[in-house]
Amino acid sequence: MPLAERFQLTPLEVAAGSLFGSEPGERRRPERKRGESPLAALESVIREGLQRAPCLVAFSGGRDSSAVLAVAAALARREQLPLPIPITLRFPEAAATEEADWQERVVAAVGLHDWVRIGMTDELDCVGPIATRVLERHGLMWPSNAHLLVPMLEDASSGSLLTGNGGDQYFAASPTIERPAAVLGRRVRPEVRDILRIGLALSPRPLRRAVLVRRPPDPRRGSWLREGALRAVHAAWARDAASEPLRLGPRVRWSWRLRGWLVGMTSLELLAADAGTLLLHPFDTHRFLDALTREPKVRGLADRTEVMRRLFGSVLPDDVCSRSSKASFNDVFWNRHSEAFAERWTGAGADPELVDIDVLRSLWTSPEARNYYLSTTQLQAAWLAERRRLDGAAQ
Repeated sequence: MPLAERFQLTPLEVAAGSLFGSEPGERRRPERKRGESPLAALESVIREGLQRAPCLVAFSGGRDSSAVLAVAAALARREQLPLPIPITLRFPEAAATEEADWQERVVAAVGLHDWVRIGMTDELDCVGPIATRVLERHGLMWPSNAHLLVPMLEDASSGSLLTGNGGDQYFAASPTIERPAAVLGRRVRPEVRDILRIGLALSPRPLRRAVLVRRPPDPRRGSWLREGALRAVHAAWARDAASEPLRLGPRVRWSWRLRGWLVGMTSLELLAADAGTLLLHPFDTHRFLDALTREPKVRGLADRTEVMRRLFGSVLPDDVCSRSSKASFNDVFWNRHSEAFAERWTGAGADPELVDIDVLRSLWTSPEARNYYLSTTQLQAAWLAERRRLDGAAQ
């Protein structure tokens, strides 16, 4: 089953691997309870997962998955429900993904004994066996690493899988406004350049967009694109960046309808349906987000760490709530299969009016290819084109 027509990727989105803008209308809005705390709202979603055992938690050791796991364990004990089971993918050949120390620290703090750990090598390559199975069934999806959840969804088949998806989306400000928000929230000492940063952040949206669009494009966002396509992508990025609100409440409502987020959540729903698994993202529910933005202690210029401490400081160690490090999965998604495909790629599946084929081929066959994650959407489109050609030749 392909993505719904409204979520089909445009040629420019495929070429750039980026989605911009917002979807009109409102997403699902379940009934909220007046005066409900954010933690109680979060528990209402987690409880649904615990009641459909086995309840697995996609657990990386990062802040968001750690919070979901800790809240789920505390809730299960309090209400005498089956304990959640963390499930972790480990990649012994990809050193940048290593978070075993953080993972073991959290699992010990939460007090769980069952823990599913799956060792993997190149299986999650963007054109590896799991991704291509998804591509053959559904066609092109977004993001290009949506298949990361497939092994966990399949282990939770007939049960439920909880994720920490939404933490970064709703709690963290983008680099464009992160510093001004921190200064205005009195969390960092101001410096002279903050006068300009804050002035820009508080400027009318058209002015902010005009300033941002003049900045040089990030080469990782499309150095393989033709000049006109790169300009269009950079302009779309500037429009989104200029519209991002400073305060948490408005920022949550803005993030809720971003096209990239909605398409990504739709992709994951399709994969969950394939596995027969109830997939829940406790942070990505209107009930939780409404309670969060109404909470006086966090609704202002709160930052990521402040929100984590306010909500989860009682169930997680403080250094977990405040950690800023993250694992890198570049070597997981660009691995042996991507390298082999790049070597034989003929240019099929890429729009030559949008993509400079020679530049992209050079990038994909260089040691730097794994650092250009956004190009992997185009990589999957190229793989699909080759697959269709081979299927047609075989008939």
